[in-house]
Amino acid sequence: MQRRFLLAIFAVLVGLAVTLVTGLVDVTPAGLTGAVWYGLPLAWFYVIVYPGSPWMINWMNFAGDLLLWIILCFTISFLAFRKATLSKGQ
Repeated sequence: MQRRFLLAIFAVLVGLAVTLVTGLVDVTPAGLTGAVWYGLPLAWFYVIVYPGSPWMINWMNFAGDLLLWIILCFTISFLAFRKATLSKGQ
């Protein structure tokens, strides 16, 4: 149980980091002018391209991205840890 808790904490931290880093990826649809979208796979950070405009964060898309990356990180780390312990014969 302790290992799964540590894997969950690790997955949350890595998932948050990956979500924030994907906020640097430009995913603006072709033909869209006047705004730049960031975030992967869901666009969650929007910048309007006129001077003085505020940034906008779509918190639902941010939460969706975060959840996706947490699940993915937990699954990968769980499988890697399981494979490592099985190869040791424990």
